[in-house]
Amino acid sequence: MRIGLDVGGTHTDAVLMDGSQVIAGVKATTTEDVTSGIEAALSSLLQGYSPSKVDLLTIGTTQFTNAVVERKQLSKVAAVRVCLPAGRGLMPRADWPQDLTEATDGGSYLIHGGHLYNGRPLSELRERELSELTQALSDTQPAAVVISCAFSPTQPEQEDQLTARLAESLPGVRVCASHDMGGLGLIERENASILNASLLDFADRVANALVESSKAFGLQCPVYVSQNDGTLIDLERVRQFPALTFASGPTNSIRGAWALTGLADAIVIDVGGTTSDIGVLKNGFPRQSNLVIDVGGARTNFRMPDVIAIGLGGGSLIGPDGRSFGPQSVARNLRQKALCFGGSEMTLTDVAISQGRLAIHDASQSKPVEAEVCHAVDSLIVKKLAAAVDLMKPGGALLPVILVGGGALLIPGDTLAGCPIVRPDNADVANAIGASIAQVSGEAEGLRVAGADSREIVIKKLTGIASERAVTAGASSATIKIVNVEEVDIPYMATETSLIRVSVVGDLARSEGASS
Repeated sequence: MRIGLDVGGTHTDAVLMDGSQVIAGVKATTTEDVTSGIEAALSSLLQGYSPSKVDLLTIGTTQFTNAVVERKQLSKVAAVRVCLPAGRGLMPRADWPQDLTEATDGGSYLIHGGHLYNGRPLSELRERELSELTQALSDTQPAAVVISCAFSPTQPEQEDQLTARLAESLPGVRVCASHDMGGLGLIERENASILNASLLDFADRVANALVESSKAFGLQCPVYVSQNDGTLIDLERVRQFPALTFASGPTNSIRGAWALTGLADAIVIDVGGTTSDIGVLKNGFPRQSNLVIDVGGARTNFRMPDVIAIGLGGGSLIGPDGRSFGPQSVARNLRQKALCFGGSEMTLTDVAISQGRLAIHDASQSKPVEAEVCHAVDSLIVKKLAAAVDLMKPGGALLPVILVGGGALLIPGDTLAGCPIVRPDNADVANAIGASIAQVSGEAEGLRVAGADSREIVIKKLTGIASERAVTAGASSATIKIVNVEEVDIPYMATETSLIRVSVVGDLARSEGASS
């Protein structure tokens, strides 16, 4: 059996799975420290079940995203950009919000080195610069150092060389190579690496807390965390790459929608307490965004799901006469503030109860909202969601719309933007189900230059690299398959050039022979 946990802004959901069957599911209130909310969910879930029967615990968490957004738990990071004589125009963190810069700034340094897109060196490394850099870092003692070389994803040698040298010279300081974190795009990759490095100390504390929480309930199984593409990483990798979990919430819901319906291609709406996340299932996995991703005000090239969020959730506050709702929400205070619980705030939950779509055992069933207001709100819900669905339709195709999340019953009707609505059983804990079924992934990208290797040869090489990375992350080599191949032309190059990215997934090797 497996346990899936998903920590949201309002609720922490947990499911106990035996293969594809949901044995038990619970919702607990997310707590400020997160850990006690997880423990409350586990305590309720495991009543009547033996912890020794659990083969795997998988968790989706918002802790690292919240740390960046709230500017808390962040460490000082030195940014070393290897780019001279080019790259002087924009210093590291140049376009970051001031408060995020202040929370993470451990110094910025530019030195000679790096490569061009075709592998030619921009400049050789200079020993005097390296000695001065080492001394400066030794004097300032940042918590971490990020090394970013121009075109290092395709030419990683200089980054690896510098990382090893600085790690040896700066004991106690974490030294990170940017090509381990992101793809092509120097500024975005550098930003992603700095954010990740600023979370490393916090990641150690979170990982330790997760281990302690699982042991407190007698769980002896491995603990994995879901990441941005809907697959898993173990706690050791979380300690190295906490930023890979930034979008685990939406991805878990999308994967859970696939597990509950079997629909490989669909639009998924996850309705929570504060927002609704709208994403797309493509071949059973979340469709990934090809845009630059803003995280806490910093431009990054993280691989993130293509998701839009609107202020529509169970705690969304309703304006006068039902002419508006959200984005303000009572969120986790629903049971204290909503009309149906004796409070003074009118929420979307009150409308759903008044319309007979939703029943909560300890809430008043006396229809707290007038019928005229309910109709106005329902019309506005449909209008807002239909517009979002239209934006997300791949090529305008009419795909099924799967409603999941604790607030799925808030949504009226049978269609949205011409697409049929699907309401699966156990939709309220789809995010936890998505965490429990996750596989392990690997990814690789590279440039194909016309006149060099053929497209087929490049894809074969990248598939091999991606597969090795998946196996290293814990996948069974016998189960690995390609799930996505992307090819994007790169303009303004002297020779016709394209970027090719290959993604693979495989089943978790540790769970072979167990129920899955």
